[in-house]
Amino acid sequence: MTRIWYMLAFALIGSLSSQTIAQAGSQLEPPPAVSASAYRINAGDELSIYVWGEERLQRTAKVLPDGTIAFPLVGQIVAQGHLSSEIEAMISAGLRDQYRGEVPQVTVSVISPSGMQFSVMGRVKSPGTFTPGRYVNVLEALSMAGGPNEFASLDNILIIRKVGDQLESFRVRLAPLFRVGADDKDITRANIQPLKTGDTVIVP
Repeated sequence: MTRIWYMLAFALIGSLSSQTIAQAGSQLEPPPAVSASAYRINAGDELSIYVWGEERLQRTAKVLPDGTIAFPLVGQIVAQGHLSSEIEAMISAGLRDQYRGEVPQVTVSVISPSGMQFSVMGRVKSPGTFTPGRYVNVLEALSMAGGPNEFASLDNILIIRKVGDQLESFRVRLAPLFRVGADDKDITRANIQPLKTGDTVIVP
């Protein structure tokens, strides 16, 4: 069972295009699949910030639990949920009054994306909390948790997500994907979700 799961999971993950995954999740309006280049910063991530030609403004900053960082001459910046390029623009705007001419180029890099975490619970081989350092979908999450055990119900996987002060849930149905002859319609019905930080995946 375990060997078959790994073979099928990796085959499916490799065959799914980003367009197909986005279509699969559209039924319940999930967030779109996100590429590595479009990583949005989370609380707990560690950032490297560099202003060219200004060594005094070179900093390593960890995003605080409230989603902010502090930067000299700029103050508090809300980093959570933003792209690195958006934070670069914020810092540049905050430094504008400090320069007569153009503001030197600002570079923001994510050194450690440790804020991207999710949990997998229930009937899987190795339940726990995972920090993948990249975006993953629910199929990849189950693989990281060792795959489902022989009693798992793959048609009733639940994703619980905190949105503001509310909890939302998404039902994922993966069983049809592991039948011979699975097609694009089965992938769409499966509702494969790209996970967000803080998600909990429950496999009954």
